[in-house]
Amino acid sequence: MENIKHWSRMEMLHETVKNKNITVKGTHSYYSGAYDDGFEKSAVRYLHGDEVSSQWEPRWEVDKLYIGDYVCIGAEAVILMGGNHTHRYDWFSLYPFMDKIEESYQSKGDTRLEDGCWIGMRAMIMPGVTVGEGAIVAANSVVSKDVLPYTIVGGTPAKPIRLRFSQQTVDRLLTLGIYNWSEDKFNALKDLICSSDIDALEKAHLEFDNA
Repeated sequence: MENIKHWSRMEMLHETVKNKNITVKGTHSYYSGAYDDGFEKSAVRYLHGDEVSSQWEPRWEVDKLYIGDYVCIGAEAVILMGGNHTHRYDWFSLYPFMDKIEESYQSKGDTRLEDGCWIGMRAMIMPGVTVGEGAIVAANSVVSKDVLPYTIVGGTPAKPIRLRFSQQTVDRLLTLGIYNWSEDKFNALKDLICSSDIDALEKAHLEFDNA
């Protein structure tokens, strides 16, 4: 049964991630890892920074991956990371000649998957991108630019499709900071978090804090 591929198999990232370049917040983020060799071996693509290249002397500072809490990452998603950007499009030749490798490297910065976002199956997140809180990346999309909180994006390259809620509701959600609440508070208000009634959620938030 262990080798059977099935949607019910999830990899809880706080339990499995060992790479020092990856930071996982909280204990609820997961990867649907039943269809490949797991998050670190298949989803996160490092030229520098993985198990093999950890023995190499790095030529530059390796970029980091930050994963928030309650992040959902679909099967076979790809997160392109450190050292993969050595093809200079402003040079006549795109080829990564080893004697020019340090000059050709251009860091894209760290990559961030913020709290509560959902990365669809086989989506690709390009280096240096931030996927905002509560955002959705549609399956098979290629994300090359930051995604705003609670926004649905899709396509190649991924473009905004729509907000999940009105901008006013999004602003109120961000002010509440629900993913920074204590576990007790989050669980106590879970029924309202699993709804779309922002007035009731704000009211319960104030009542909980003033109790």
